[in-house]
Formats: sequence, structure tokens, C-alpha cells
Amino acid sequence: MHLGHAYAALVAREAANCEDGVFLLRFEDIDRSRVRPEYYHLIEEDLQWMGLEWREEPMRQSDRLEVYSSALTALEEQGLIYPCFCTRRAIADEVSRMTNAPHGPGGPVYPGTCRKISADERAERIAMKTPHSWRLHSAKATQTCGQLTFRDLLHGVIPVRAESLGDVVLARRDIATSYHLAVVTDDAEQEITLVTRGEDLLSSTHIHRVLQNLLGYPEPLYLHHKLVCDEKGHRLATRDKALSLASLRDSGFSRAQLLARLPPIPALPRNLTSET
Repeated sequence: MHLGHAYAALVAREAANCEDGVFLLRFEDIDRSRVRPEYYHLIEEDLQWMGLEWREEPMRQSDRLEVYSSALTALEEQGLIYPCFCTRRAIADEVSRMTNAPHGPGGPVYPGTCRKISADERAERIAMKTPHSWRLHSAKATQTCGQLTFRDLLHGVIPVRAESLGDVVLARRDIATSYHLAVVTDDAEQEITLVTRGEDLLSSTHIHRVLQNLLGYPEPLYLHHKLVCDEKGHRLATRDKALSLASLRDSGFSRAQLLARLPPIPALPRNLTSET
């Protein structure tokens, strides 16, 4: 964990305290290339050093693949997903050839190549075990749901624009789910009433509201907080070898010194539900 993770955890705990709620720990560990058995213990150790506690056994997404598969099947039965056989290189090449490539908040989005494939060709490729992911048919999903919104405690009521992210992946080639599908399914099962996370994921919430509507899941409140950045203004990331909590602790940092390096936690009403 780095300082950005620490801040996100502290915001979540503070929000839970506002409602006499429950602070939960969930391991979103579907990216197998980044998972190591020892990381679970190290993350818990970091959180405990920060003074955070959780009552329930932490959920691990890697244990719930069958649950996500059932959710994916429900979307397939509604005709709202389709298999995508494109590689990342093929997608990048097609986008580079387009004079007016579709763009979303983070840049170019999937141009819909496999959306145009016939049902017979899709079935044939799947029967041949051609590697594929599953994508949300964003236009169909938006039409099915109608106009949606979501409420964020810092940003207000936001109209959903799921189509701005294009046909996002809901199940990857290597594992039959994605961040989008897994978190909305877990939020529903854990009866999450308030989702707190960094504002870099604000655009993802547009997709999540659509999935909640399609799958009959309840709608939670949201709080997308500011990110912790380095001295150059770049958000902290593990891949950039940002300072870890363990290294700070080992170098003699106290909890108080750690908190002093973090932004102030947003002021939240004592009764979040009454603000909706």
C-alpha cells in the first residue's frame, strides 16, 4: 500500500463512522499478474498500523468467479453483451487508421469492430475456442435503461453517460470478469450503501449504474475523493514505485506523521442518508 491507498481507506472509514456504518475490507484481486499470496497479509498489516479495523472477514474476488459468471450470463440472455476477438494491437491499429475515432474521458475507446460480426460467425469462432473477451453493447444497454443518474456527495447528481466509455470489457480473456462487473456484483451482495473511491474512477460509475439497473442491483451513494499526488502533481501508483507504507514505517514514520502527509478528509454530514 502507498499513501494514496492509505487516504482512500481513511476516507472510507470516516464515511462509515458518519452513519454508524460498517467499514469493510475487500481484496479486488482478479488481476492475477499482480497478486502474490503474501500481499493479503501485508495489506492487512498496513491497515492495522494505521489504526483501521474491520468486523467481517475480507472478501476476495478471486473466490467469486462463479458469481460473476452468473451475472455475465444474465446480461447475455438480455442480448446486451457480445464476444470480442480483437487483440489490443488490432484495436490500436484500427483506431490509428480512423480519421474520427471515438473518444471517451480517457482517450480513444473501442471502435466496435466485433459488434458488427454476425451471430453465426461469433458462434463458429467460439466453437473453435478463439480467445475472446465479452463487451457491453453500450448503445443497447443505454436504450434499455433509459436516463439514469447517480448521486455523489462531493459532485452532486450526475446524469449517466455510459456511451462515452464505449463498449467496455465485462469479462476479460484470461478471467471471466472485469473490475466493472465484479465491483457492482460485490457491492450488491455486501449491501453497500456508500461507495468511496478516487475521482479517477468517477467515469467508471456511469457504467456501474447501467449494470446495476440491468442486473436489478440497488443503487448506492458515491463519494469520489481527490487523489494523493507526488511533488510533480502526478497521482501515486504502485507501478511507479511510489513510497509504500511499509517503507515509511520502517524508516521511522509514525502514524501521526503519515496523516500529516495526507490531504484533509472531506467534510461529511453526520447523517449521509438524510442528505439524499
